Amino acid sequence: MSTRIIHEKQDLKYLQWSQIRSSSGTAGSFLKATDDLQKPKKYYKLSNYDGINGIIGHECVNELITDRLLNILGIEHLHYDLIHAEITVNDKNIDTYLCMSEDFKKIGENKAALDTFYEAEHLAHETPMEFCIRNGWEKYVYEMLVVDFLILNRDRHGANIEVLRNSEEKTLRLAPIFDHGLSLLFSCHTEEAVEKFDIMQDRPVQCFVGSYYAQQNLQLIPREKMPQLHPLQEKHKAILLEGLDGIIPRYLQEKIWNMIWKRWLYYEDFCNQK
Repeated sequence: MSTRIIHEKQDLKYLQWSQIRSSSGTAGSFLKATDDLQKPKKYYKLSNYDGINGIIGHECVNELITDRLLNILGIEHLHYDLIHAEITVNDKNIDTYLCMSEDFKKIGENKAALDTFYEAEHLAHETPMEFCIRNGWEKYVYEMLVVDFLILNRDRHGANIEVLRNSEEKTLRLAPIFDHGLSLLFSCHTEEAVEKFDIMQDRPVQCFVGSYYAQQNLQLIPREKMPQLHPLQEKHKAILLEGLDGIIPRYLQEKIWNMIWKRWLYYEDFCNQK
């Protein structure tokens, strides 16, 4: 499935937005909405929103870029569309780009946050990583750790991984990897901040199944079980950034590509170490 950018402005003023505070300590809020009348159910979310300045972030663009990256690497994940829309928040009309995804639950499945499921089901002294391996989610977790290194995802807390259970059919699985907004250069809102951002710095992250640093998390993957991914190539730059002119500035696009590409080269070197 390919990601889409819908440039023609959609009238989504009927959506009702609920506020989700940022768990990373960033200023502002993250607003989400659902459309229960559509089948499958559709979920919408905004980039970082400030009550005075409006939309101040570009997290929704990060979701689209990461979606495209995971398509290239061959990793199962939730797909996002980036939609140009007019919405209403606090009685104010806002022209913005937002994310839309579809419900990933199958009929009969219930979902629970991984941290909640872990608290209820883990064995004594069992770490979240050991718990995931015991449940057969080893490949999923290792791919997730690699992805979160490549995009420097700062927010893989225990509710950003979901367990899907069908009690009648006795099935248990993890939801496709989702929610990558707080990654890349999400904290940079000016050209100066983008220019100063060190794309290889191993910044503190939230990671329920790993450590507090994305680069260290690569060390948690056994050498013989490093994910076998489709290689990223320089030609993929055009695919990752297609259609983003006029949505985010060119200097930010270039920095995002340089970040992903240099982190990919680091990962390749890491995999080739003996």
